[in-house]
Amino acid sequence: MRRNHYPYQEAPVFMTEPTLHYVACDDALGGHRMAYWQWGDARSAHVVICVHGLTRQGRDFDVLAQAIVARAGGNVRVICPDVAGRGRSDWLRDPAFYQVPVYAADMIALLEQLQREQAIDTLDYVGTSMGGLIGFVLAGHKELPLPRPVRRFIANDVGPTIEPVALQRIAAYVGQGGRYGSVQEAADAMWALSTTFGPHTPAQWLALSQHMVVPVSQRAADGAAKVEAGDDNGAGAWALHYDPAIAVALRAITPEAAVQGGAIMWSLYDAIEARTLLTRGAVSDLLSRETAVAMTQRGPHATLVEFEGVGHAPTLIDPAQVAVVTSFLFD
Repeated sequence: MRRNHYPYQEAPVFMTEPTLHYVACDDALGGHRMAYWQWGDARSAHVVICVHGLTRQGRDFDVLAQAIVARAGGNVRVICPDVAGRGRSDWLRDPAFYQVPVYAADMIALLEQLQREQAIDTLDYVGTSMGGLIGFVLAGHKELPLPRPVRRFIANDVGPTIEPVALQRIAAYVGQGGRYGSVQEAADAMWALSTTFGPHTPAQWLALSQHMVVPVSQRAADGAAKVEAGDDNGAGAWALHYDPAIAVALRAITPEAAVQGGAIMWSLYDAIEARTLLTRGAVSDLLSRETAVAMTQRGPHATLVEFEGVGHAPTLIDPAQVAVVTSFLFD
């Protein structure tokens, strides 16, 4: 196992808010829009795609994106999509389509749009959990029409084999979120489910949480008849940002399907030619150490860095975690 440690250096922040954009994506029921957040210089030919986990959204990467822009001296486009059914993206009409192949197709549509706006010379990818699985497809499938092959690939606490205990834990709470009287109340409720993310200050956790909820009326508009609108000024005015139906496909996974899916992911991982970094929470229940070590010994022979005191999944906002990622991308 190879393990690197990188120094952290403070860097100036070039912008404090991203710009919001949309891309039209095809599907079997008439298509949908995927939202994405853009940081940095829209004219840059260097693109870094950062893709979030199952119940998260693109603003999870605010701290990392600003650090990447600063490290690049502003000459980079950092793109943080809200995967379909999350954040500002449309909800899918059929929940059966909340699966990695659909998400990967959406990322290809996104890259095609980015390429039209400004030709891409360098393409890097950061994927947390589900975002890493999507990345295995993009980086490992040689027949996809990418504008450029992925140059550097970071899988954050995910591998081709997903531990069953983690799937059971996640399936128990996905789609079960209720309504909250305030963002702080929602943040407190999410923390009860997310302590495996590792130590965070109250300010850090509130910053991560504020984009995880939306006014109930906005969520009702995004999801059409799926959610009943409430009084934005009263109790229960806030709800989680994602479509509860993302849990449907997850709960339909059988042990046999999980094994088959793992075999497919291993074949994709083994085909990755990008220089690869694997970051892991040292006490992760989703990515076992056995799987992580195997990933250093086959395929792209990932460099493994583990974060002590963290489970699934590192949020990449701690300075030490940020330094690992930015150093890997630019050194």
